[in-house]
Amino acid sequence: MKVVLFCGGLGMRLREYSDQIPKPMVPIGYRPVLWHVMKYYASFGHKDFVLCLGYKADVVKRYFLDYDECITNDFVLEGKSEAPRLLSSDIHDWKITFVDTGMHSNIGMRLLRARPHLEGEEMFLANYADGLSDFPLPTLVDQMLAGDKVAAFLSVRPPTTFHLVRTTKENVVTSIRDIRETDIRINGGYFVLRSEIFDYLREGEELVLEPFSRLIEKEKLIAHPYDGFWASMDTFKDKQQLDELYARDAAPWEVWKRREGSGD
Repeated sequence: MKVVLFCGGLGMRLREYSDQIPKPMVPIGYRPVLWHVMKYYASFGHKDFVLCLGYKADVVKRYFLDYDECITNDFVLEGKSEAPRLLSSDIHDWKITFVDTGMHSNIGMRLLRARPHLEGEEMFLANYADGLSDFPLPTLVDQMLAGDKVAAFLSVRPPTTFHLVRTTKENVVTSIRDIRETDIRINGGYFVLRSEIFDYLREGEELVLEPFSRLIEKEKLIAHPYDGFWASMDTFKDKQQLDELYARDAAPWEVWKRREGSGD
């Protein structure tokens, strides 16, 4: 199943990096967050990627053109004149299609630009390219395959420490609660979409606004609740937290390590 990744945003909340590189290329450990997202999908057998590029598209292209497998894999070096002999590999069996979808396009517009590369696909996956999770992906895929819905997405609890405030009409506060302890959920950015999504999407529209509203009217949209690990790298603080997990070898999103260890 093809995986569409939206990689073209400006990432203004990560200005420490976005002046030089697009947000999906901000590193966690040795590799950009985009690589971690792709590795997640590849671990479930989805290795055909369509990258929707925009801001600093050349940085993403150059990264994969110059990709060095030795950085994150064991290898043997025998003499200075011999090429390294890899003991394992990351992306040797990945197919990556690079599509320029415009500097200022929204997600819906980027998806429309990628449509020619999805011909013949009854169903495909999509992601914002900056969210990490340990969600068991086949759960959502199987749910879509078994039904007649057009779209599905992961529904997660807000990871922030903001407080939900309720007031009367006179602005008198009636309650304050940690937002994580409420029933509020947000779009986690892990999508499963049927090709019929293009029947609901018009030029210039944002994917989760107008098209999803039409799907709601037809009862063709589902949100799968997940309370496991999910994090989005939106700010420098988010990056620091993800770096810390990675440094401690405690990154929940590295599901491929568990799968490789189990022999799957």
